[in-house]
Amino acid sequence: MFKRRRFKQQLSLRDRLAAWAQQAQERASALPPGPEREALVRKARQAEVATHLDDWVRSPGLQPPR
Repeated sequence: MFKRRRFKQQLSLRDRLAAWAQQAQERASALPPGPEREALVRKARQAEVATHLDDWVRSPGLQPPR
């Protein structure tokens, strides 16, 4: 039977997304204006939004529906 290799992440999802977004912003700033740069900026922004959503989901004020 096929056995999956599993490992525990060293950094949280939020930290990994934030680091990736920072790297993407730095790479985009080095590129000339154009579609490749815009795509990197868009993906970096999506990663930033994902970190904010993760914060919101994990916030203590969020209550399950009743």
